[in-house]
Amino acid sequence: MGLNRLDFAIIAVYLAGITLFGLHFRKRQRTLRDYFLAGRDIPWWAIALSIVAAETSTLTIVSMPGLAYDGNMTFLQVALGYIVGRIVISFLLLPHYFRGDLYTAYELIGRRFGLKLRSVTSGLFLLTRAAAEGVRVYAVSIVVSIALGTGQIASIAIITALTLIYTFEGGLAAVIWTDVVQTAIYVGGTAIGVGIILHYVPGGWTYIHQIADAHGKLRIFDFSPSFWKPYTFWSGLIGGTFFTIASHGTDQLIVQRLLAARNQRQSGLALVLSGIAIFVMFALFLLLGLMLFAYYLLPTSHFGTADRIYPTFIVTRMPHGISGLLIAAILAAAMSNLSAALNSLSSSTILDLYLRLRPHTEEGKRMQLSRFATVLWAAVLFGLAVLCLHRVGRVVEVGLQIASVSYGALLGVFLLGILTRRVNQNGAIVGMLCGFAAEVYLWQFTPVPWTWYVAIGTAVTFLIGLLASHTIDFAKRSSLS
Repeated sequence: MGLNRLDFAIIAVYLAGITLFGLHFRKRQRTLRDYFLAGRDIPWWAIALSIVAAETSTLTIVSMPGLAYDGNMTFLQVALGYIVGRIVISFLLLPHYFRGDLYTAYELIGRRFGLKLRSVTSGLFLLTRAAAEGVRVYAVSIVVSIALGTGQIASIAIITALTLIYTFEGGLAAVIWTDVVQTAIYVGGTAIGVGIILHYVPGGWTYIHQIADAHGKLRIFDFSPSFWKPYTFWSGLIGGTFFTIASHGTDQLIVQRLLAARNQRQSGLALVLSGIAIFVMFALFLLLGLMLFAYYLLPTSHFGTADRIYPTFIVTRMPHGISGLLIAAILAAAMSNLSAALNSLSSSTILDLYLRLRPHTEEGKRMQLSRFATVLWAAVLFGLAVLCLHRVGRVVEVGLQIASVSYGALLGVFLLGILTRRVNQNGAIVGMLCGFAAEVYLWQFTPVPWTWYVAIGTAVTFLIGLLASHTIDFAKRSSLS
């Protein structure tokens, strides 16, 4: 069926409207506190919705229905770990972040260990966040190219440029408040999509349930003890918990939002409630996959990849107007995540790296450099997204794998800083490098599921960091004696 003028008009109105709305915040950006922390005056509910927007990116909307289409609902076990991880962060990490005037997650490391390790942790964040975000930007090109026929490179350029405009001008305030609007758009659009698919399938939910049950797709819990299966109750709960403590407790993309809250209590409330919302959203997108399976009853190979199933349905089966709304919803998810990535990458670059070398830079110069860093990272992410063309599998899993490769090393260092007092900076660096190397090895050379990467990397970092610190201290005492 394809899109018509009404659909294109809806998409154009959305893109223009959200860009202008984000630009509305540009006059409020006078200091780095305004640009990177929105003046620390964001209400908890807006932060919660912004976290949901960051987590339910285009990878989720495009790829998660494909997970259920190919398999079943067992990915929800990981979402249970996401909730547990948030509770741990609220008690373990948030008190440290709100003790002092911190702007980035890695300032906490610098305060505990020193500037050298702060730079190392920030550098690792920049490296892996950029790689993971490149995959996310690539994911939206799948949708735009199917919908608009613009070609994937042009699609990447359009979304990157429009998102850059309001992020460059409006800072974190623009990021969070556009996230609120964009979350409402894609949640509403997804709910409409569910209703329409139910209407299209003869027999409705009863038939969908029968087909899904017959093919084993309704399974949520898998209590098998297999270490090699990616989605069991154990890997989901344990792996999801470690993944979330790292992603929401050590990754500047989320920590920056938490630091923008008015106080620690509101920050913790936003974090935990966002976890419940994420569980519901993941369930909704997996349910979409079951419905699409019952509707098509075709092998995944018919569509090329599982990531193309839902976008193809939107463009070829949805009524005009609704198609445009759903494409706009997917673009909303993409732009909300990309804007957050640009702002967090810029903040860590300027605050953790540049100002470490030139701490006396005047405020006006700092703002100019922050905006320049935002543009620079937009160009980097565009290039990485183009490199992803024809080189990745199911994008949601690839994105999670890349992020997981660094999270264990980062979380291990944070735990060394919070839970120990005798670990020194050099020992922590040794532990971190070993943890990162272990995760890269797991990713590239073993069949270990991504759900275990963070837990293993954290353990390696923590244990080797302890051992290396004791060894260094012993060597120093021996040399003095």
